[in-house]
Amino acid sequence: MNDPDASVDDALRWLRYATEDLDVARVLLATVPPPARHVCWLAQQSAEKSLKAALVLDGIEFPFTHDLDALRNRLPEGWPVRAAHPDLAELTQWAVETRYPGDWLEMTEEDALRAEAEARAIRSSVVDEFRHRGLAVPPTDGD
Repeated sequence: MNDPDASVDDALRWLRYATEDLDVARVLLATVPPPARHVCWLAQQSAEKSLKAALVLDGIEFPFTHDLDALRNRLPEGWPVRAAHPDLAELTQWAVETRYPGDWLEMTEEDALRAEAEARAIRSSVVDEFRHRGLAVPPTDGD
């Protein structure tokens, strides 16, 4: 039998990890020049953990994947993040391209700014839904 309190606790833990990743990305953005690849990677990780927090809250199992569209699509239609973020391919790419050298262009400061802003918006949408459901999510500087 599933324990609803354990699911809420797990979901809040996923959301806390997402927040920590986003907080570190913000700190890195303040450096000159910002390490764009690290910001992009942390932004992708924050978005991934935010989506997984939502899935955990609803008791939906998810595969081990970094594909943000695949994770978002597992959420029920009622989650606002589904409609607000219909294409997460650009953010998804940073799960691998930032971690390993390859045949792709270096990330730019503009890439980092876009990635952080989208991750922040995804996390905010998920937090709003948690709060709408009566869950106490501690505010952060980004809320």
